[in-house]
Amino acid sequence: MQAPPLLPAETLERVARLARFDGLAALVLGGLFALTAAAGREVPFAVIGLLAAGAGAIELHGLALLHRGSARGMDWVIASQPLLLAVVIAYCALRLWVLELPPIPESFAPAFEASAAQWGMALPDYQRVLNRIAVGAVALMGLGFQGGMLLYYLRRREAVRQAMTEEG
Repeated sequence: MQAPPLLPAETLERVARLARFDGLAALVLGGLFALTAAAGREVPFAVIGLLAAGAGAIELHGLALLHRGSARGMDWVIASQPLLLAVVIAYCALRLWVLELPPIPESFAPAFEASAAQWGMALPDYQRVLNRIAVGAVALMGLGFQGGMLLYYLRRREAVRQAMTEEG
């Protein structure tokens, strides 16, 4: 037997809880990323961190509007998701474009060299391939997560609107 659908007020509460967590996470992690990049004088990555923090702030702004009884806050919450996805994709593109091969720690050097040799590649080429795989994984995870969040919010927009009209 299937459970009955949630009441609009319960849906609003769940959306608010998720938006608070997601918005704070984006704000804090984006801010830390921006500070770390700025400390290393990596201006493009600092800008990306600031944009991620901005997407979190947009989501939190939408949440504040919802708390004040404005259903248009949901538009802000929803808008933060494609923005954050665009930031993740921009980060991935920048990581592919600006690649500085890090030094390999001595304890890992034999494993890296053996793996590169197994694939018939020079070590720097092997590191570039690993970078592409890692960046591709980040892009796919971003697409999955932010896309899922966008769908979650879009599917609950009407219930949130109903909860706002019931309360007001």
